[in-house]
Amino acid sequence: MQTRLSITQLFGIKYPIVQGGMIWCSGWELASAVSNAGGLGLIGSGSMYPGVLRDHIRKCKQATDKPFGVNVPLLYPDIEQHLSILVEEGVKIVFTSAGNPAKYTGWLKERGCTVVHVVANTKFAKKSEDAGVDAIVAEGFEAGGHNGREETTTMCLIPLIVDCVSVPVIAAGGIGCGRTMAAAMCLGASGVQVGSRFAAAAESSAHALFKEQILLAAEGSTELTLKEITPVRLLKNPFYQSVMEAYERGADVEELKLLLGRGRAKRGMFEGDIVDGELEIGQISARINRIETAAEIVEDMVSGYRAIAENRSFFND
Repeated sequence: MQTRLSITQLFGIKYPIVQGGMIWCSGWELASAVSNAGGLGLIGSGSMYPGVLRDHIRKCKQATDKPFGVNVPLLYPDIEQHLSILVEEGVKIVFTSAGNPAKYTGWLKERGCTVVHVVANTKFAKKSEDAGVDAIVAEGFEAGGHNGREETTTMCLIPLIVDCVSVPVIAAGGIGCGRTMAAAMCLGASGVQVGSRFAAAAESSAHALFKEQILLAAEGSTELTLKEITPVRLLKNPFYQSVMEAYERGADVEELKLLLGRGRAKRGMFEGDIVDGELEIGQISARINRIETAAEIVEDMVSGYRAIAENRSFFND
């Protein structure tokens, strides 16, 4: 399957499907499973100490001979250690997020890495291209976890960014089936990044209780909040309700930071505290109703996409 700007050739993969590098969900087991299925698996380094990251990279290399990458939040406190480990371990595909791509893109490319940066608006898409990235992930408002303040939906964001940059654009946010993949391609995307559906995969390192909450999610079960700190889309659990109560009493930024505390996402997504933990997931969780393997997810998306691309006629001749 080839795309207009060839994400498949850029990464050396079979299908233009990237698994999101989600904290607490995207370890070596999920990344290798997605890569073995023909997509691009990503290890999410944002929840890992440097030594843990090195271990996940080595295990991923043992589990797959296909390309895989690592997602690196640029605001991570041990960022330089993380980047050095990627180079030392021979990782050739790096997705960066949550920071200025100009600081490390050149350094990574000089060391033979393909670099992709995640953005949520045209301003940072242009800055990413100027920094020399090889591709851009354009993440819409629907996505789970940390998001853009503009609240631009994927349907609006993708053509905006496709029209303002020349590098390949990978669509993210609300994508998890062949139909949404086809829609993204129609908007000009060269591939898709899928997070929430893979978060609930059998190989995901997310806690079983968190996966269960994903399966129970319905329309309206998530909301983008905490913009005063960093916008994040959460499931509406008791922790979320405590955030809403804080807003109602006029909490300032410092009180919100105190309420969030440290390790809240780990407690929810990795340790299974569905009451007091932070449960980050996208709007598409309303359509996820079973645990599947990564291979089953990739196959379902590809077959669904092909059914539309080959059989759907949009115009009468």
